[in-house]
Amino acid sequence: MSMSFFRISALALVLSILTTPVLAAKCGNGAGGFNSWLAQFKKEAGARGIRKSTLNRAFRRITYDRRVIRLDRGQHSFKMSFAQFYRRRAGGLVGPARRKLRQNAGLLRRIEKRFGVPGPILISIWGLETGFGRNSGRMNVIRSLATLSYDCRRSAFFTRNLYAALKIIQRGDMSPAQMRGAWAGELGQTQFMAHSYLRYAVDFDGNGRRDLVRSRADVLASTANYLRGHGWKRGGAWGPGTHNNNVLRQWNKAGVYRKTIVKMASAIAR
Repeated sequence: MSMSFFRISALALVLSILTTPVLAAKCGNGAGGFNSWLAQFKKEAGARGIRKSTLNRAFRRITYDRRVIRLDRGQHSFKMSFAQFYRRRAGGLVGPARRKLRQNAGLLRRIEKRFGVPGPILISIWGLETGFGRNSGRMNVIRSLATLSYDCRRSAFFTRNLYAALKIIQRGDMSPAQMRGAWAGELGQTQFMAHSYLRYAVDFDGNGRRDLVRSRADVLASTANYLRGHGWKRGGAWGPGTHNNNVLRQWNKAGVYRKTIVKMASAIAR
């Protein structure tokens, strides 16, 4: 090949480097690179349709959260035996769950009519996730998701949820100040990740907003919609080996958690 070919090829390579879009913000394993990552992420979010005003509101005074990283590295409860897990998570909840089932009977009938998911399953999930809304979490969801998006361990998963959280703010369902939840960014009384919130949350109380923090109707109906969206069969059993039991795996992949939902739901359905 001629030298001119190599010169042209080299020039083409340089031009391609200069004109190639900036790569996605790179993850890191410590606080040092967080601010640079966040600046790059904002550019990418703007290119994806997130308004500057939304970004300014969401990321005001957002910093790297070392506590979130410690919590992410220290999950141990799913390593318990089923008996240990059930005693720790469901102990003392069955009585209150039965009362919740009675108190919300009309609402639960309407939800089952629309989505096909029975009340005991929804009440069981509600109780196990947050003690019927008492323990939904007070951590800044945007800060948690930004920290975990920057962290290299599960960056892609949390980045998807960070984008979803920004869309929730942008469409007006929640303000950044209202987005308080658990350490990994879970939102609301049944602990939806933002991506699931965006996809499955419904306005069941008819006030024009999908509110999984304050609206009991929206919380329970959205949980039912999530299960239906993952294949829940109306009228089907939910015990071990059934189709619906396998659907519960989509709610939480830990076997001890799934067994606990089923045992508690069966106990309160009696």
